[in-house]
Amino acid sequence: MTDVAGADRAPRCPYHDKTHDKAHDDIHAPNGCPVSPQAAEFDPFGDGYNQDPPEYVRWAREQEPVFWSPRLGYWIVTRYDDIKAIFRDNRTFSPSIALEKITPTGPEANAVLASYGFALSRTLVNEDEPAHMPRRRALMDPFTPEALAHHEPMVRALAREYVDRFIDDGRADLVDQMLWEVPLTVALHFLGVPEEDMDTLRHYSIAHTVNTWGRPKPEEQVEVAHAVGKFWQFAGKVLDKMREDPSGPGWMQYGIRKQKELPDVVTDSYLHSMMMAGIVAAHETTANAAANALKLLLQHPDAWRDICEDPTLIPNAVEECLRHNGSVAAWRRLATKDVTIGGVAIAAGSKLLIVTSSANHDQYQFADADLFDIRRENASDQLTFGYGAHQCMGKNLARMEMQIFLDELTRRLPHMRLSEQRFTYVPNTSFRGPEHLHVEWEPALNPERINRAVREPRAAVRIGEPSSHAVSRTVIVQSADACADGIVRVRLASADGRALPRWTAGSHIDVLCGDTGLSRQYSLCGDPADALTFEIAVLRESAGRGGSAWVHENVRRGARWRIRGPRNHFRLDETARRLVLIAGGIGVTPISAMARRAHTLGLDYEVHYSGRSRASMALLDEMQALHGGRLRVYVSDEGTRVDPAKLVVGEGTQVYACGPARLLDALGEASGSWPEDALRIEHFTSTLGTLDPSKERAFQVELKDSGLVLDVPADQTLLTTLRRANIDVQSDCEEGLCGSCEVRVLEGEIDHRDVVLTKGERQSNQRMMACCSRARCGKLVLAL
Repeated sequence: MTDVAGADRAPRCPYHDKTHDKAHDDIHAPNGCPVSPQAAEFDPFGDGYNQDPPEYVRWAREQEPVFWSPRLGYWIVTRYDDIKAIFRDNRTFSPSIALEKITPTGPEANAVLASYGFALSRTLVNEDEPAHMPRRRALMDPFTPEALAHHEPMVRALAREYVDRFIDDGRADLVDQMLWEVPLTVALHFLGVPEEDMDTLRHYSIAHTVNTWGRPKPEEQVEVAHAVGKFWQFAGKVLDKMREDPSGPGWMQYGIRKQKELPDVVTDSYLHSMMMAGIVAAHETTANAAANALKLLLQHPDAWRDICEDPTLIPNAVEECLRHNGSVAAWRRLATKDVTIGGVAIAAGSKLLIVTSSANHDQYQFADADLFDIRRENASDQLTFGYGAHQCMGKNLARMEMQIFLDELTRRLPHMRLSEQRFTYVPNTSFRGPEHLHVEWEPALNPERINRAVREPRAAVRIGEPSSHAVSRTVIVQSADACADGIVRVRLASADGRALPRWTAGSHIDVLCGDTGLSRQYSLCGDPADALTFEIAVLRESAGRGGSAWVHENVRRGARWRIRGPRNHFRLDETARRLVLIAGGIGVTPISAMARRAHTLGLDYEVHYSGRSRASMALLDEMQALHGGRLRVYVSDEGTRVDPAKLVVGEGTQVYACGPARLLDALGEASGSWPEDALRIEHFTSTLGTLDPSKERAFQVELKDSGLVLDVPADQTLLTTLRRANIDVQSDCEEGLCGSCEVRVLEGEIDHRDVVLTKGERQSNQRMMACCSRARCGKLVLAL
């Protein structure tokens, strides 16, 4: 028996409440466990689920994350880790039922489908191995970022054309008047399908969704079957026409050409099925996602205003919209053997509804998961696109369309607002988006009536997962005071008076140095409990890279800065038995916050602070006042210096250090006699990851979860190679400093070039930073 959530947990019944409703005593799951009242009443076709799936299953996510639904005949899985583990293992959890009718149709509807010759076979969505990956690899090239970039001008032109049609009306149904038709046109263009009657294709697409994931009433099944049958015939006729001349740029023409090269992989029946499924996959999910995103942003006026004022926020806003309210609520899988999920025993042959929208609201994965935060750093961890070998191939086309829609509407209709309305959805388990999205505005206030340049695009599209480099906010310099020789202490407040993001000791922010193109990291040194301000202390370095000079020249009160973060790659272990905190010079900034936190929690800690002179030591007075005898001060001018060899570091002690290289090197040498991984160091510069192609060698990476093997050339980083293969990997500094691009290594020897991992972590050979580290051997196997 396999346990996707940890082999140390024995199978158990998910429902233990002895005070449960006696009316459900006779209802049991297939494994014999009792079914709770909430599980017994679970209805994915009801309005509660369709209006807000994550909220509808909150009780399960918090109390009963894996439960049996007697109404549906499926096991329902609701937590992030369990669902990602299911996506990761597509042999134990077959996708074969992903397109199976969740509501079996009657003989009359089946006869109708048969009359049209309907014979939808396996596609990329629901095909098992070993057939799936050869086909996926054969058909992948048109989905790479480089290939998708060629479609951007067409998508922009379409978005502008459709907005032109209603911009002077003062009201619109964005679904009917833009968000349904534009993605359909893009889908047809991408597939290489001639544009036909939009209304007919919309009817076909909805019918396909209802037929597969919905619960049509018996009297509706025949009508739906006719629409699906006509859709099938339409797809076949278009494909036949394409075969006459497959030289076009569309994905289907690409597939026809691949068929000649790989006839056993890309078959006739496969192409016919992909033609039909592709129209739905490339169109409906994007149309719904765009409608969900605009609804969500307009329901949060602060977020809408932010992206109107700062279009660089749009890529991450798209990702947060996909997380918070995506167009795919759930997927389905079939257990191929006895398995334990989240501690619940599930038999081979069981059907699973994995509620990805619930996973995207899991508090264990996303802090303040219900909060809509367009600056959320890990928004791209969302599972709306799935994960692993069956992750949506068209994800980056959808991202591109959504970014362009938001850029067009925020430029031209920043004053747009939601009209009073009740949102309705097509009842089904998996795909969701409002059927209508009514908005209104004052045409007289349209910006382009004053300035025609507003019509021109302003936001660059990022094809791929968003980089945290794109997520910034405006702050105001509230105060700036000299706190030591050459050091200014800066207090920053939100430009709009709102609370700033919460942060933890060891966190830093990136300051974007005006128009210089520079961004520099500075540790936060204030009080983490202060929700309204950030504090940094910056030493002016004449031999620096320009960041500190910019800060010192732009610290006038009221100045507007742009920052990113906060983020923390130097996190304090608050469970440590004892803490030794070591600061040298300006390295005191993160250490001061750690010491404050240790003091607040009542931990056992000591602080060692060294500097050239007392006049050069920032924050010294307040640290002495707060920490008293726990603070030990070393001043070079007074002949005192910290000696790492004399530090007492026993089991359960964690040492945190930040300062000049000489101090950190000495600590590294001394740590050889300490418990493994006792030392944590904060670095701010590194040249270890600098790529010199003349000294590098190429290597291969096998992506275990995705089923791909990629070549990493000598002149390219692993991170770049992964992105070009459509694999999402978050990144930030891309210098080996921050740890954002960490990937898990299953096999192979790593050439570590980061300054993030400890010695023990490197020796374990299980993690690497994709932005800089490489392979010592010819091949690495990664958990991606």
